Amino acid sequence: MSRCFGALLFVAFVAVATVPGRADDKAATGFINKVYKGKDGESKYVVFVPHDYKGDKEYPVILFLHGAGERGEDGEVQVKQGIGSAIRFKETEKKFGFITVFPQCKAKSNWKAGGPDADRALAILDEVQKAYKTDPKRVYLTGLSMGGAGTWSLAAAHPEKWAAIVPICGSPDLESAAKIKDVPCWYFCGDKDNPNLVQNGRSMIEALKKAGGTPRYTEYPFVGHNSWDSAYVTPELYPWLLSHKAK
Repeated sequence: MSRCFGALLFVAFVAVATVPGRADDKAATGFINKVYKGKDGESKYVVFVPHDYKGDKEYPVILFLHGAGERGEDGEVQVKQGIGSAIRFKETEKKFGFITVFPQCKAKSNWKAGGPDADRALAILDEVQKAYKTDPKRVYLTGLSMGGAGTWSLAAAHPEKWAAIVPICGSPDLESAAKIKDVPCWYFCGDKDNPNLVQNGRSMIEALKKAGGTPRYTEYPFVGHNSWDSAYVTPELYPWLLSHKAK
């Protein structure tokens, strides 16, 4: 075999071997970097695709809204807190069965419904649902801190969209309780978090119950603002999500 032919054969082998790992390959799995092209330009985001994804069945979807500390445009930091860390916990990533969407909020902005970042997050979710085989009745919304507040806000603005929501240590709007009373909700908070935040969360749970809802509430003793590390590794959380379907 000539050196020239051998070199060409090696290049061809490398090219074929590396194709499945491309970030833009729909068959790729794990954490995949993506770019959304919208009316305000390009925005980087990440999607986690279960390792057993083959496109032969519908997968449930989680939209994750990060906190204020992960705002920016790098398209990566939002995966390093909250549910992204939980997915990578021990052997979880190999078995995690939800397509999970990680948009990133711009600096000095928030996830309030109707705002540009919330609208972009919904557009990115829609893009992912079109790109992958997903279950339209099993779309879940969660977020921490600023993202927890965004979860309350987007749930109230689009209650029909979510099969269930999981706000974590995010301040709710008590006036919206009647709008989301029929959306299954599990709220997490630490009892040593900001006192106003803790009280608002407790009040929201009571408001949901008075409106006819049946929310779940977990309040961790001796825990401050970071209640998300415990919340996202709660074994019962993900079966609880899957037990709910949108109507």
